[in-house]
Amino acid sequence: MQTSQLDSLLQQTGLFTSEQVAALFPALLESGSGFTGSVVEQTGVREELFLEKLAEVMGLPFMRLAKAEIDAGLLAKIPPKAVFQYNIIPVSEVSGALCIATANPLQPGLIDAMRLVTGGRIKLALSSSADIAAAAKRLYGVGAETLDRMMQDDDRINLDEEGLFRQDLSELDQEASVVKFVNQIIWEAHQNRATDIHIEPMETDLRIRYRIDGVLHQTPVPAALKRFQSSIISRIKVMSNMDIAEKRLPQDGRISLRIQGEEIDVRVSTMPTVYGESVSLRLLLRGSGMINMDQLGLGAADEKILKKMITRPHGILLCTGPTGSGKSTSLYAWLHTINSVDIRIMSAEDPIEYEMAGINQVQMKPEIGLTFAHALRTFLRQDPDVIMVGEIRDRETAEIAIRAALTGHLVFSTLHTNDSAASISRLLDMGIEPFLVASSVEGIVAQRLVRRLCKACRKPVDLDDLKKEVLRKEGFPVEKLASHTIYEPTGCDECRGSGFKGRTGIYEILIVDDHIRPLIIDRSAASEIRHEAARHGLHPLREDGWNKVLDGVTTVEEILRVTEESEEQV
Repeated sequence: MQTSQLDSLLQQTGLFTSEQVAALFPALLESGSGFTGSVVEQTGVREELFLEKLAEVMGLPFMRLAKAEIDAGLLAKIPPKAVFQYNIIPVSEVSGALCIATANPLQPGLIDAMRLVTGGRIKLALSSSADIAAAAKRLYGVGAETLDRMMQDDDRINLDEEGLFRQDLSELDQEASVVKFVNQIIWEAHQNRATDIHIEPMETDLRIRYRIDGVLHQTPVPAALKRFQSSIISRIKVMSNMDIAEKRLPQDGRISLRIQGEEIDVRVSTMPTVYGESVSLRLLLRGSGMINMDQLGLGAADEKILKKMITRPHGILLCTGPTGSGKSTSLYAWLHTINSVDIRIMSAEDPIEYEMAGINQVQMKPEIGLTFAHALRTFLRQDPDVIMVGEIRDRETAEIAIRAALTGHLVFSTLHTNDSAASISRLLDMGIEPFLVASSVEGIVAQRLVRRLCKACRKPVDLDDLKKEVLRKEGFPVEKLASHTIYEPTGCDECRGSGFKGRTGIYEILIVDDHIRPLIIDRSAASEIRHEAARHGLHPLREDGWNKVLDGVTTVEEILRVTEESEEQV
């Protein structure tokens, strides 16, 4: 395009001053790649607004692709490699001409390349680069361009002879191999704030799901992925130092990665299933666990109680809840709050999820006899002030933790129980004497994680009388709606269409005081302990949840999802 024509196009959009056009010009010519969003946005004009105006000037349609459904036949007309290389996507076909959405209509060679690929006429439409990239990922699948190249180079990948596989894998081109595909899957998960990746073999396909904010989401993958199941799983095994020839037994491993300067640890677990090995990857971002107490989502009263508990000179403070309820994060927050040069803190963990400066962290190794119980015994000879035990799993660990608490140490640990009162019963069921539990345990924190509403797109809920009655039956304090607004999710670009962004905790804190200790000594049922605690100020999980709904933090559905009705009946 001539310089005068380019100048004219920019002027006709009405978005730039003459000075901006003069400044933008050299950048566009220097890039040699047409209108790039990053160059245009240097002037303070959003790419989407620029493309809308440019479409009017050039007489082209402007399209939004967030929810566009495109026929599979159209998608097949352009190879995935070309789609991702040029950041384009076919959107329609009219009178024999293929319409392609692009964010860069003046990209040199674009139309000629597409004519060559399709063998037909090409028309252009404009759409933002983010819209096109998201639609391409949704319609073609994650890593589609890499898989396309893998299929072309199939003769270089030995899928059957495991003895040759390790050597073949190392010789593959980094830009077009299973190595790149696995990296793309992990990168995509990291971008979406996923905590887990599940690669699950099915009868006719290979399913990949991400756990984002505690909920599983299936990610679109190319249709031919099943063909490369063996090589993908073997690559992950090589990365995590597992035996790639062993497919009959479960295996565990670990990968250390760096993504955009961030250190990420990936815990890997394989499990043989009827259609092949299922692989689970847990993503742990180093340092992300170093949060303060005020970031946990505690109410003001609960935070005050808990801060008093974690600064006591001795006793046991337990954190309880199911797997994935944020117990480890809470323990790290407690340690982070009290960590100082005049306190010696030792922790026994399996695994060490986050490294904390100033704390002596010990990784458990049961295969050589380094168990929680063994580590705890040694800790008592190491002059600690505070001891953290990753989990109380058996009677021996519980007994040593209680002995530590009774000899002047403050002990933090976790248990897997549904509520705070049930933790007392669990310790008694392990065979611990009631008087020891009553004299050593100072408090129990039960918790769950709920998804936070996206503040950018949440909308108020219109409640009629019928809906209010339904809420009342669930125990919701309907009378407070007169002074509060509750919200529901909608979905936007900021939250990637889910309506939620991030998570927070809901809590109940059982203080083991003179009202509760006699019940423990009498081996009273958990329900009796719970009722007595409620009489003296215990706020159940659901009650804390309802408060967060009234504050506009989360939804009624989220609270019902993570709590049980019995937890409210105190």
